[in-house]
Amino acid sequence: MTLDSLPVDFIGTLAAATNEVARPVVKNGPFGTKSVATVTSGTFVGPNINATLAPGVAAGDWLTLHKDGAFSLDVRVSLQTDDGADIFVSYTGIGTREDDGTMSIRTAPRFETGDERYAWLNTIFTVAIGSMTKDGVTYDIYAVR
Repeated sequence: MTLDSLPVDFIGTLAAATNEVARPVVKNGPFGTKSVATVTSGTFVGPNINATLAPGVAAGDWLTLHKDGAFSLDVRVSLQTDDGADIFVSYTGIGTREDDGTMSIRTAPRFETGDERYAWLNTIFTVAIGSMTKDGVTYDIYAVR
């Protein structure tokens, strides 16, 4: 069977501020150039969820910069919903520079929680379409049916 599109449901938009802290860079290492973007604040808002970056919890994006201008992501953040649930989110992905100078980012976020109200997040497979913003990044996240 060949699909022309993926059957998905929108679950939310993740926005993260990553430009407030200077990024250390390790140039030309054996596995590429590495940079760490500290996530200082963020939100995840959708039809069934309203969360912010958990205060005081480390969060970041460990980037590998490729020679062709693309980059690989390795992200971990902790969210807290407006009704008190804790949710851990991790994802890897790839970013590329578009002809107009913008960045296109594709990821596959994974959600983990022990809170029964959000247990549905533990069993979904998601894909995200992201872009750079003046403050950091934003992703529209979809659950694949």
